[in-house]
Amino acid sequence: MLKYWENFMGYNNFVREKWDSFRVEDWGGYVLKEKFKLIKLALKEWHQQHSQNLPAKILTLKERTSAIDLKGKSELLLEEEVEEIHELSENLFPL
Repeated sequence: MLKYWENFMGYNNFVREKWDSFRVEDWGGYVLKEKFKLIKLALKEWHQQHSQNLPAKILTLKERTSAIDLKGKSELLLEEEVEEIHELSENLFPL
């Protein structure tokens, strides 16, 4: 597990759902070992999907934030735009 993964929205639910979905039967130690193997594989796939091309995602969020910020300097922002800039900031922080 990488520490920054927990900052990604949906990570905790993903791990919980995956862990519960694995059906392994045998004695306790074996079940635990096999579930760890399976969650490791699932997390590798999840990592590739969510952290691939992070610089481009960051750049996109920064560009949109800058565009709204520039608009806000010349005119009053709509409520939707204010909410969007807050969401952009929240999404940018974990990246």
